[in-house]
Amino acid sequence: MIKIGIVGAGGYAGVTLYQILLRHPEAKVIWLMSEEAHKGKKISELYPHLAGEQDPIIGTLADIDNQMGKVDLVFLALPHGIAMDYAPKLLAAGKKVIDLGADFRFNHPDTFKYWYQMEHKAKGALQEAVFGLPEYYREKIKKARLIGNPGCYPTASTLGAAPLLKAGLIEPEIIVDAKSGVSGAGRAGSLKTHYCERNEGIEAYAVTNHRHMGEIEDQAIRISGDQGIRVTFVPHLTPMTRGILTTIYGKLKDQSSKIKTKELIDLYKETYKNEPFVRIRENVLPNTKFVAGTNYCDIGVQVNERTGQVIVLSAIDNLIKGAAGQAVQNMNIMYDLEETMGLKHIALYP
Repeated sequence: MIKIGIVGAGGYAGVTLYQILLRHPEAKVIWLMSEEAHKGKKISELYPHLAGEQDPIIGTLADIDNQMGKVDLVFLALPHGIAMDYAPKLLAAGKKVIDLGADFRFNHPDTFKYWYQMEHKAKGALQEAVFGLPEYYREKIKKARLIGNPGCYPTASTLGAAPLLKAGLIEPEIIVDAKSGVSGAGRAGSLKTHYCERNEGIEAYAVTNHRHMGEIEDQAIRISGDQGIRVTFVPHLTPMTRGILTTIYGKLKDQSSKIKTKELIDLYKETYKNEPFVRIRENVLPNTKFVAGTNYCDIGVQVNERTGQVIVLSAIDNLIKGAAGQAVQNMNIMYDLEETMGLKHIALYP
């Protein structure tokens, strides 16, 4: 039984992680931590839908030195810039760490600094960290002590674009148009997530400088081996609770090859044939409703034969495959468990 601590249990990603682990046959959550305002409360006081479940009292990061010895693995679900203060001491104490935030998604401190406008304070841990996208880094994840769990937008975007990039089929300029549910903005309220502001409206944001653009581009370069790849990424906030749909555009390098949609579908099927959480859609396009509440990534691909443009669509639940579910998938791999353990959910439909 893996003994687990969760830091950041008061947020949507943290509580989703807790929910999944409550039903995991090889995991036991020993403690939860959150912000100071939540100290001393039961988790069901923050999230009443958890009434009747294991209902621990929430602590804070001030308790971590006294509590870390009770667990084998710590999940950090924190805003960027905080996990780097705690991951090194957890590793030094012999604990494994999965960071659901942004602090360990890049292996180079300069790249982190460029996108997050701050110095990285745990450069040794950063270089050790493994990017937690199982479909491409499974063997490294098996041996890892520290996982940088991918962001939600980069998960959907990378899984969608990677087969084309790896095969060298498209030009190095790709465009990612992404739509996300409001839960991706977190539980803390803001004007943009206010019901009256968001309902019946869709809005782009961070059009040229969203931090996840760096993560998508970094992975595109790693997977393709092409240092010249550049990504244009435009996210949109939509009036739905959860889910991400990405539309990825790439130009075929060889316009004379006349590649057909069926050939690319076969490429994607072959690439992901052994991946339990990637489904290639042929007769229906990906839809966020088909993956809501699951750890699946649904992918569809089509070729516009007139323009030589490839269009890839991918859909995930941003809180599960985009955060907590993928973190549990990584945990399963790290501990040599069945990769799908605790994650065999059917979509919440309709």
